[in-house]
Amino acid sequence: MANVGLQFQASAGDADPQSRPLLLLGQLHHLHRVPWSHVRGKLQPRVTEELWQAALSTLNPNPTDSCPLYLNYATVAALPSRVSRHNSPSAAHFVTRLVRTCLPPGTHRCILMVCERSDAFASACALARAFPLFTHRSGAARRADKKTVTVEFFLVGQDNGPVEVSTLQCLANATEGVRLAARIVDTPCNEMNTDTFLEEIKKVGKDLGITPTIIRDEELKTRGFGGIYGVGKAALHPPALAVLSHTPEGATQTIAWVGKGIVYDTGGLSIKGKTTMPGMKRDCGGAAAVLGAFRAAIKQGFKDNLHAVFCLAENSVGPNATRPDDIHLLYSGKTVEINNTDAEGRLVLADGVSYACKDLGADIILDVATLTGAQGIATGKYHAAVLTNSAEWEAACVKAGRRCGDLVHPLVYCPELHFSEFTSAVADMKNSVAVGPGQQPQLLRRPFHRLTHRL
Repeated sequence: MANVGLQFQASAGDADPQSRPLLLLGQLHHLHRVPWSHVRGKLQPRVTEELWQAALSTLNPNPTDSCPLYLNYATVAALPSRVSRHNSPSAAHFVTRLVRTCLPPGTHRCILMVCERSDAFASACALARAFPLFTHRSGAARRADKKTVTVEFFLVGQDNGPVEVSTLQCLANATEGVRLAARIVDTPCNEMNTDTFLEEIKKVGKDLGITPTIIRDEELKTRGFGGIYGVGKAALHPPALAVLSHTPEGATQTIAWVGKGIVYDTGGLSIKGKTTMPGMKRDCGGAAAVLGAFRAAIKQGFKDNLHAVFCLAENSVGPNATRPDDIHLLYSGKTVEINNTDAEGRLVLADGVSYACKDLGADIILDVATLTGAQGIATGKYHAAVLTNSAEWEAACVKAGRRCGDLVHPLVYCPELHFSEFTSAVADMKNSVAVGPGQQPQLLRRPFHRLTHRL
């Protein structure tokens, strides 16, 4: 999948399935609304109208189902007919699964996505997730041929006109952002260190005509970014704060996206175990998501001030590593006593959020992070957690998640009941809750603690 180009077209045209394998995908009641005249040129002569109708009649999605139409060259697959209220109407997660399992092999392939117009964006992003860009499989290196997947949308429902060129460009920008973020997250730290991540930021900045602001290594310490510096100072590649700023004329508000970019998280001296450390290359997912989203938003002509703030560090082990009991001075002016070096995400985000507030004058700050495993306990595998002091933005995030397929669910916002758990005798706060003998870990009882509001 790594050597695959993804193209969105208003019409993929007719194609012999033997020369261009085809996957037809959608909810069953939507597939029944596709006229034979629209798919005839893609399926004949090997698939007749009778065979097409027979295949649709055999589909019984529970939650999904598929049926081959002609050997490995043409397949029809059905999404769930209904989803629950906390799922996306697009059934985006099932889209990705079906594409991975049902798309026929070939160099030039076609997907006919049948959906309502309101689900086209989420469906496109879900399709993009099925084609990751990163791989180091030896077989992939030997296959130098570039593969292409062409995606055509057939829209059903009341607003069922053809897909406009502007919409196709929007889908292309969004999916390129999705695949960029996924590539960064998939790349291991021996390649995607803080230096390499900065190169990715510079590359996006050059593409958009933006020069990034970069503060790193000892300058972080000198300027008071004790959170980012303290987390990353033991690593071979020094930590950094990087900012991409889009400031168009006529902007009415300033928005900052702050991303956690821990390129690898060993846990520091509070080291993770052998079963929990693998996969920690993905701890830069927040910063990767911010970079991909920023690129897509600016390409689409975002009209307000938008700042992408990247808090980059490798939480490593070494002679210079932060120790439990150390005290760091954060950019906010607050001091924090370290009692768990594996609670590092809140420290780098605290500096990023404070910078967005003090130096960038942001009216709205959104931090994006793979912050704690307790989130998975609170909202599960498929729903990100949103914690905010604004009921309006909470509702907006949930709505946006359902529209784009990246599901989110709100957490209880009541920080005044939890601040006492971070009390320190020698600093303004500790960075993690205290767990005494015989106590149940607080993070499991009250999941997803976030300190950025206080820091």
